Amino acid sequence: MVAPHEEHRCGLVALVGRPNVGKSSIVNAVCGRKVSIVSDKPQTTRHRIVGVANRPGVQLVFVDTPGLHKPVSALGERVNSTALESAGDVDVQCLVLDATARFGRGDRWVAERLDLASTVVVVNKCDRARPEEVLAALGAASELDAEAYFPVSARTGEGLDALVEHLAARMPSGPALYPEGTDLPDDELWVAELVREQLLAVVRDELPYSIATRVTEWEWPRVRCDIIVERESQKGMVIGRGGSVLKEVGQRARAQMPAGAHLELRVKVDRDWQRRPDRVERLGY
Repeated sequence: MVAPHEEHRCGLVALVGRPNVGKSSIVNAVCGRKVSIVSDKPQTTRHRIVGVANRPGVQLVFVDTPGLHKPVSALGERVNSTALESAGDVDVQCLVLDATARFGRGDRWVAERLDLASTVVVVNKCDRARPEEVLAALGAASELDAEAYFPVSARTGEGLDALVEHLAARMPSGPALYPEGTDLPDDELWVAELVREQLLAVVRDELPYSIATRVTEWEWPRVRCDIIVERESQKGMVIGRGGSVLKEVGQRARAQMPAGAHLELRVKVDRDWQRRPDRVERLGY
């Protein structure tokens, strides 16, 4: 509750960066719940996901963007476009770097597409890096001449309070965009992404980028989610021997949904969907 004499602030914060630097983990940690799916496989996030973090006198609306990468398909082109569009219409841009990886051309390519004078650089995964690696990452990123730099760990929470405090001070005056208690999302997209997250965790490495998920029926508590693959051979891999893979994915997803949810999974083939712009668009990307 904000005292009558206090000014309420609210604004949008976009997290951008290369794939697998931990953008989704940061959003989840700050929001206090799973908003974005997480995987150790690059290009996990494909959509513009929004999470809400309420602090005394301020509401931060986080936009978790897909990882920017060199596209090799229509899906990759669309994912990059989504990330750049989302980052352009916010109050603060955060460039997320990986403390365990060398600051390289890919990071510079992303940075060139941001307004660096007002960009906050967030060096994530500091819990996994040696102190000298963190210093090296911060030193290399200093060439960007950004507004501020924060070493953090989404896993342990180290440095996140300082980052949030800085972002809160940057938010413009204004009422909350979402009612207090809203943390988003709990809808068809969230369930579809939740199923895809569990598929990324269970199926073989060569399959994940050929998978899309889409909720086709929503009559709570009954939810049907289609899993789309590119080839017949992939359909068998997703189903597994005796339906074992599909069963495990369903159990993992239901465990994170509200109690009483009935989740039905169905596997369909849409040949080479990620290389066809019309199919990419139809699947919601």
